[in-house]
Amino acid sequence: MKSLRVYLGLFVLAILTACSASIEDYEGTEPKFDFKQFFSGELVAYGIVQDYSGEVTRRFRVDMQASWQGNKGVIDEQFYYQDGEQDTRVWRIELGENGTLTGTANDVVGTAQGVTRGSAFNWKYTLEIPYDGDTMTVDLDDWMYLVTESRLINRTAIDKLGLEVGEITLVIEKR
Repeated sequence: MKSLRVYLGLFVLAILTACSASIEDYEGTEPKFDFKQFFSGELVAYGIVQDYSGEVTRRFRVDMQASWQGNKGVIDEQFYYQDGEQDTRVWRIELGENGTLTGTANDVVGTAQGVTRGSAFNWKYTLEIPYDGDTMTVDLDDWMYLVTESRLINRTAIDKLGLEVGEITLVIEKR
């Protein structure tokens, strides 16, 4: 009986993995997401963090200032949490060929890799976050969907050791 449950669990996992979205699914969708055009100038984001059960654990606002020199950009993010905590992340972005993008930041381990197709952008990276007086690393799978020329919705899965432990949802608007 135990082995039957294990096989059933693996079968369900295989089905769920096979059904996950691919960036190519958004090829040709509108409005077309131009990362450099959207992330230019002043932006503001409002978001929530949810734990694995869906409970909202944090609310926050992010003020962003983005600038570019050719295909290299800087996005300065100032985080303001409802509990009074503040944080900063400064992204250093480089646009590549065919909608690809790479980025680094002070709390990102290694290099973030992203790609744009149609109205969507998918961005994956490992983030070092404060935890219980220390830090831990989590993997983020960031999906941005352009809704209008000045507004997008961002959903991010937070994984630890291959298990989803939380989610971030943001609305980002150009000012």
